[in-house]
Amino acid sequence: MTIGTKIAWDDTVLPFQLDNSDIRGRVARLDVALESVLKQHEYPPQVEALVAEATLLTAMIGQTIKLRWKLSLQIRGDGPVTMIATDYYGPTDDGEPARVRAYAGYDRDADLGDAAPFDLIGKGFFAILIDQGEGMVPYQGITPIAGKSLSDCAETYFAQSEQLPTRFQLSFGKTTLPGEAAMWRSGGVMLQMMPKASPSVQGEGGSGDDGLLAHQDLLDGDEGEHWNRVNLLLDTVEEEELMGPEVAPTDLLIRLFHEEQPRVFDPQPIRFGCTCSEDRVRQSLSIYGREDIAEMTTEEGILTADCQFCGAHYVLDPKTLGTGANDVG
Repeated sequence: MTIGTKIAWDDTVLPFQLDNSDIRGRVARLDVALESVLKQHEYPPQVEALVAEATLLTAMIGQTIKLRWKLSLQIRGDGPVTMIATDYYGPTDDGEPARVRAYAGYDRDADLGDAAPFDLIGKGFFAILIDQGEGMVPYQGITPIAGKSLSDCAETYFAQSEQLPTRFQLSFGKTTLPGEAAMWRSGGVMLQMMPKASPSVQGEGGSGDDGLLAHQDLLDGDEGEHWNRVNLLLDTVEEEELMGPEVAPTDLLIRLFHEEQPRVFDPQPIRFGCTCSEDRVRQSLSIYGREDIAEMTTEEGILTADCQFCGAHYVLDPKTLGTGANDVG
């Protein structure tokens, strides 16, 4: 089914349950939303790939949590790609789309050559932050960079920090539909099992990098058998099936898991969206005193600020700023 040049199941996250194995999951497809994220910047191809993967992960993880406001991913490393930051804003009302945004910080003078995207991060950490809004204490979980992809990092995070067996299978890249220009598409499947009891991990640690826990360390018995069986089925998926556009998410679930009795729920639409505004810029500058504001002011007597997510450019009168606690008068 298509709507103009847009396929009905694009820019959605579809929740599902595998009733025979007590495993929940998500099927995600991003195209216009991902293209909108990436077109805000002119990233090198490897950086584009990292931002695409992080955006897809964020959409899938964000949809699993009942959010009042925001879930964020932060990846920081000591390599040429120093940071990847993403945000997922939960829908404000039933039926409304969720919003995603993302950007990367990298050394523009570095020669990236033909290095694999993930290798450009180096050593660092992978963090998930959940902010439920005013009056709520933000939550943050951090694990080291591990594995060979951001998907591996996310699996390690859930195993090590949350003790939730979790798997991701993702595909992303530029594709061309007949009569259209090349554009970014991405798709993926997320699996997650909620353990009935705290896992018992034997030995000095897990089977992951540097002894970190991995998803297979957390289950045994019948749950372990269910988990291993479903993961073997997931491993048979092809990249074209993950991204579409020919295979609908519901058809993909039947192809992969028909014996597990997949049951789907209402899909969540996803859009690119940025929350920046002049008021938010003013609020972020309110901690600075007038001396600090003066140092930020240009020779023309203005202060400018750019949103790293969407590129919005703000021009402010410094005389209206500088009322923070560090104000020197």
